[in-house]
Amino acid sequence: MAFSQRLGADFYAKIHREIRARMEAAGIDLLLLDSNDDVIYTTGFSHYTTERPVVFAITATDAFLLIPELERTHAAHQKIAAEPIVYFEFPGIDKPFDVLGRAFSGFKGTVAYSHTISLARVQPIEAAFANAERVIPSNIVQQMRLRKHPEEIALHREAARLSDRMVEVGVELIREAMRRGGSLPSEVEIESHVSRHAMRTMHEEHEDVLLVQGLASGLVYSGARSAFPHGMPTGNPVKAGESIILSLGCRVGGRAAESERTLFIGEPSKVQQEHYAVAFEAQRIATAALIAGKTCASADNLALAYIRDSGMGEYLLHRVGHGMGIMFHEPPWVEGGDQTVLEPGMITSSEPAIFVPGFAGYRIADTVLITADGPDSMTVYPRRIDEVVIQ
Repeated sequence: MAFSQRLGADFYAKIHREIRARMEAAGIDLLLLDSNDDVIYTTGFSHYTTERPVVFAITATDAFLLIPELERTHAAHQKIAAEPIVYFEFPGIDKPFDVLGRAFSGFKGTVAYSHTISLARVQPIEAAFANAERVIPSNIVQQMRLRKHPEEIALHREAARLSDRMVEVGVELIREAMRRGGSLPSEVEIESHVSRHAMRTMHEEHEDVLLVQGLASGLVYSGARSAFPHGMPTGNPVKAGESIILSLGCRVGGRAAESERTLFIGEPSKVQQEHYAVAFEAQRIATAALIAGKTCASADNLALAYIRDSGMGEYLLHRVGHGMGIMFHEPPWVEGGDQTVLEPGMITSSEPAIFVPGFAGYRIADTVLITADGPDSMTVYPRRIDEVVIQ
């Protein structure tokens, strides 16, 4: 049986019940969510984000989705878990939030909007609900999203499997080119190859593929360019004697995972081995510290302290990691300033690293599920130095 990416009506009914319970506790009568990720989370509707508002609106009894006319058939095709409210265009002779406000004519309760909403949309919301008792920001859905439901974890786990496979396919492409002799593939050729492979696999092995922005992609950067943590792929060809970072990921059913490995083109030098050993141990420490009941900050502090104590603090450029869910980067933040207590069902990355200017970067990253029994690394591509040499 093919793997289904679509979550069913029962899942969204469960999400809506939980939102309503939190709304009641917070004294909220109408909640508005306008970000692409919140809309996917609450309705299953994936769309290409533009200036046109798409807004999920939920009350104690009903759920609606404000959409532009051009998304009407698209939403129907996706069988969204909300009743559509349709406006024609943006900015509109009949403005989108005015259309939404008329759907709640005479509304006098408390309206809340996501605290991530654009400031430009707050005033139109206030005007559309002029009779509301109050209009306030709320993060209740963002708090819900920290812990994943079992149905979501299954999607993340499949995304992790495909992300590992993307790394494997990238290694195979480089290894095959080395066997043939001649020039090796460029960074952009590798990225394009692995992304196409992941998308092809989804369409061959999955049903109901949820098409989202960033379905499968990644960063590929080699040699001295790998010292830039988020170096975009270029036409720079891979070269023997250098290291390369394959930072690859995908979203299955709108749920993200990423797998990242530092690899060596041929046997690494002594200096490369020394650098890699520090990055390897720091990542092991970080993953082991992602324990339910501990804070995000504690994992970051332990791993970064190891790097500093190893004499490589000057090569530190970032935290241990970030949460993953519908987005590749979302709360919680595995960083010294985030005192969020880790709970079972949270998913984060584990990716401490060092970046040596003008020489190379060394980063290993996994997608880790927090469980009551300890951290569960959902990405498992090999990482020992003898396992990441391409020859």
